[in-house]
Amino acid sequence: MATVLIVEDDMTIRTAVIRALTERGHVVTSAPTAMTGLQLAVSEKPDVVLLDLGLPDLDGREVLRMLRAVNQVPIIVITARSMESEMVRLLDAGADDYLVKPFGGAQLDARIRAVLRRTEGEAEESAVVVGGLSVNARTRQAFLDDALLELTPREFDLLHYLASRAGTVVSKRNLLTDVWNLPYAGADKTVDVHLSWLRRKLGETAQEPRYLRTVRRVGVKLAAPEPGAAQ
Repeated sequence: MATVLIVEDDMTIRTAVIRALTERGHVVTSAPTAMTGLQLAVSEKPDVVLLDLGLPDLDGREVLRMLRAVNQVPIIVITARSMESEMVRLLDAGADDYLVKPFGGAQLDARIRAVLRRTEGEAEESAVVVGGLSVNARTRQAFLDDALLELTPREFDLLHYLASRAGTVVSKRNLLTDVWNLPYAGADKTVDVHLSWLRRKLGETAQEPRYLRTVRRVGVKLAAPEPGAAQ
């Protein structure tokens, strides 16, 4: 079962798709316009989006671009346009699959399952694992000993940056320029403050580190806990 968002202005097609997918066990929400669809894609976090190109308020290709700017949800374009060049352009623009109208419910269901298998595999491959810490850039989720960490976007970026360089000492200069996209300012305490917040969520302190270890006058590194470290 998947949660599916269909963005389609044709009520007849929308109703038929909802019925076909609901009968196959999926949970379906729908939107008749691009703007409503974009809002639902962000707020509802569906497993997959079915996107029509001929929407009344925005062209579907623009919606695809906007969705890709904020979300990595799998997108299947559904359209009457069958030209190969159009298909290639949409796939290059970030669509995960392309289905030409008319299509049957069984075919659509199979495409959804195939896209989800593919993206789930990519998500697993994109996870960085250090000891009991797992950080997934695609889903933007981090787990510590199988418990989900509640991180702000900046905390996640900082953790992922350090985890992907596990065992390497990273300077504050590099953190400011690469994570914050800021020029280095020697007295800036931004990095220290965020590291403190991150340590708290990892269940450690600067005095009793598990994952985040300060290397004096050099920087910080993330590494798996040493044997015998406090849990």
